[in-house]
This record gives sequence, structure tokens and C-alpha cells, in this order.
Amino acid sequence: MTLGENTVALKDPEVEDDAPADDDEDDEPEDIQVTIKESCQQNAECVKYKDALDSCNARVSSRKETEETCYEEVLDYVHCVDHCVTKNLFNKLK
Repeated sequence: MTLGENTVALKDPEVEDDAPADDDEDDEPEDIQVTIKESCQQNAECVKYKDALDSCNARVSSRKETEETCYEEVLDYVHCVDHCVTKNLFNKLK
């Protein structure tokens, strides 16, 4: 049995072709915290902690067996970014 050129696929009755696009994203206000966080990550104070973290990650990744972790560097970087965000965020909230 072969299918001819005039074969038509049946539609799924549960799927509507005329369904409106999901525009919920347009209704949401911009999250100012994300914008401030990105700005704080570029802050000169936090960049030095990010550089220390990147250096530590490179050092740890280059070794096969090491007990060194970059835990302190992660904490320093996250603390710097969070402190910057907190200082700037509450001044911009309504």
C-alpha cells in the first residue's frame, strides 16, 4: 500500500490553530535588580574579586589532585556584588 500525493494529515482536535501568542512577558515590568546586578559585576571593586576567582579556578582546574577550593573567592565575589546591589537597589525602588 502506498500513499499518494493527495494525502492529507488530520488535525489534532485539542490543538487550536488560532490560539493567541503568549504575550505575558510584555506585561511584566523590568526587574531592576537584574540590571543593577549586571552593573555591579562590572564595578571596579567587584572586578578584582572576579579576577581572583577566575585565577583560582584556573589554578584548581590545572591540577589533577588538589584539596584547594575557591570557596573563599566565591564568597568574596558574591558578597561584593550583593553589597553593591543592596546599596543601589533600595534607592531606586518606589
